[in-house]
Amino acid sequence: MKKILVVDDNKEILEVIELILGSEGYEVNGLWDASKLNQRITDFKPDLILLDVMLGVLDGRDLCNLLKKNKLTDHIPVIMISASHTLGDMKSHVCHPNDFIAKPFDINNLINKVGAQLVA
Repeated sequence: MKKILVVDDNKEILEVIELILGSEGYEVNGLWDASKLNQRITDFKPDLILLDVMLGVLDGRDLCNLLKKNKLTDHIPVIMISASHTLGDMKSHVCHPNDFIAKPFDINNLINKVGAQLVA
């Protein structure tokens, strides 16, 4: 079973994504406190990370950049999600996610993009 780590400081959105992806057969682990991201990755060993851009005082684009530069996590696909940013904003911030989903998201689009990253 593929494992997905969802990082979003909005607990309601986090619960909705967990419910949707869990019903698709994924093992989903939600994290609303992004300061615990590295420990959660170590403990959970996700196959994919869904990462919100705006995480309170933390910027998901910075976290994405750190994940992609770390040899221990650079292989994990990252899909950025945001209500206020675009994929162009990711690239201009030196973050290179594997994909991007705008909020509010379409459920089928979420499922399809996650599935596309986990094919292998």
